[in-house]
Amino acid sequence: MNKVIGVETSMKINTRPLGKTVAYWSVTGLLAAAIMLSGIGQLMQFGGNLELVTNLGYPLYVLTILGIWKVLGAIALLVPGLPRLKEWVHAGIFFLMTGAALSHAFANDYGDSGFNLILPLSYAALNIVSWALRPPKNRLS
Repeated sequence: MNKVIGVETSMKINTRPLGKTVAYWSVTGLLAAAIMLSGIGQLMQFGGNLELVTNLGYPLYVLTILGIWKVLGAIALLVPGLPRLKEWVHAGIFFLMTGAALSHAFANDYGDSGFNLILPLSYAALNIVSWALRPPKNRLS
């Protein structure tokens, strides 16, 4: 007669607190929307983009290059998986936004109340928060 006594199986499930997940998707969605709209505006040359770029001394084709990369980056942020690509997107956004703030600072183009510095730096900060809140499956370990 066989008797099975005390067979236990346990499975560890990596669950994440709901608040952290909501915070990640809120921040990442806001960042992706801001980057996407900015990229579309640059591709369509809306909202003073021409004046802004010429004031900084850049050629107009920079708008097309930046617009394409921003749209692709925003899409990559929202697509599930692809952790290495997301790392590159976060790095690109950070370098793009800090570079934009420095370009405005070096050209003495601060805008109204420093808006031309505050906006790209706030995007860079939003990007850092999104990167810090990323789920474990999007981390390169």
